[in-house]
Amino acid sequence: MSLPALLEQRLRLPVVAAPMFLISNPQLVLACCRQGVVGSFPALNQRESSGFKAWLEEIEAGLATLENPAPYAVNLIVHNSNPRLQADLDICVEHKVPIVITSLGAVKELVDAVHSYGGLVFHDVTTRRHAEKAAEAGVDGLIAVAAGAGGHAGTWSPFSLIAEIRQFFDKTLLLAGCLNHGHEILAAQLLGADLAYFGTRFIGTTESHAPDAYKEMLLTSKAADIIHTPAVSGVPASFMRQSLEAAGFDMAALQGKGEINFGSKLKPVSDEAKAWKTVWSAGQGVGEIEDLPSVEQLIARLDAEYREALEDAARLTKRWPR
Repeated sequence: MSLPALLEQRLRLPVVAAPMFLISNPQLVLACCRQGVVGSFPALNQRESSGFKAWLEEIEAGLATLENPAPYAVNLIVHNSNPRLQADLDICVEHKVPIVITSLGAVKELVDAVHSYGGLVFHDVTTRRHAEKAAEAGVDGLIAVAAGAGGHAGTWSPFSLIAEIRQFFDKTLLLAGCLNHGHEILAAQLLGADLAYFGTRFIGTTESHAPDAYKEMLLTSKAADIIHTPAVSGVPASFMRQSLEAAGFDMAALQGKGEINFGSKLKPVSDEAKAWKTVWSAGQGVGEIEDLPSVEQLIARLDAEYREALEDAARLTKRWPR
């Protein structure tokens, strides 16, 4: 298990708040970093590269007022449907973004560009093959997106995904999928991950940019309400059934493949129900969400739960001595 020097002594908990399309914003990022976990956001949450740069400046100004905050991360979609990739990468290099999270493509040239200023690259993977390709590209960390995760979730069990990745990858490994509780942070570490990657739980916070109706839907949804389908954006992802129905999707025909587009057609959330705007994503762990705390309250609770889990593990060691 490995933690980069960039993260040593800077985290209260081994947690990264995932970059969530149309949800993550500077307020959420700063709240996370202030509480000692990595905050992140997708570059495409701003419709133009100029807006993306403005957000970086806002985050950097906010971090400058804090004592030893956790670092932040930016997500770049590495896919030919994203016309802004090079421009946004150039901005990341200019601002020396500490961690760049890449999705839908691992490219050595991008990794080299981030490494040129000492930054780290973490890459989303859902299978061993994807992980091997990313490792070959020289990434510093892999995010194992297991079955049950929100967003672009995989279908592999976290047990098999972590185990197979660890057969060839000894750098930083993150686990995503159904993580809401401090006990689950320790469970991820015991499986072989270094960091826990939380998504859905941070949608349900006061700082997230999710509409109130989205947050309320989290409180009433269970694992059975999560539909994993490529029909919304062309890439398999997890969405809440209620939002799919409200958007007019035929639940019996959700195996169709939609058009992939991550850049040129972004519109405000208030527009018609198209990919990721009024069709709302969540993971199968949504059934654990029972409140909408501030990030400060959530991290305090996760911290207490994590410490309790460590004590539980110590008791198990005594119960099952060698």
